[in-house]
Amino acid sequence: MKNRLSDLNNHLFAEAERLSDEELTGEKLQEEITRAKALSNVATQITNNARLVLTAMTLVKDGLIKHPPQMLGINGYKEEE
Repeated sequence: MKNRLSDLNNHLFAEAERLSDEELTGEKLQEEITRAKALSNVATQITNNARLVLTAMTLVKDGLIKHPPQMLGINGYKEEE
C-alpha cells in the first residue's frame, strides 16, 4: 500500500470485489470478512487523520491558527520554539 488516499480507495474497492465473489464460502469467506473489518478500521483512522489535517489547513487559511503542530504534516508551517 502506498500512502495516498487514492491508494486506500483502491484497496477498499478491491476488498469489496473480493467480498462479492460468490464462490467464496465457509471459512474462506469468514477470513475475508475478518480482513475486510480490519481494513475498514484502519481506513477509518486514516480518513479521520486526513480530516484533521484538512480542518487544520482550513483554520490556517482562515487565519485562526498561525502555527499548527508539525505532527499534522502541513508543509510550510512549524511549531514555535
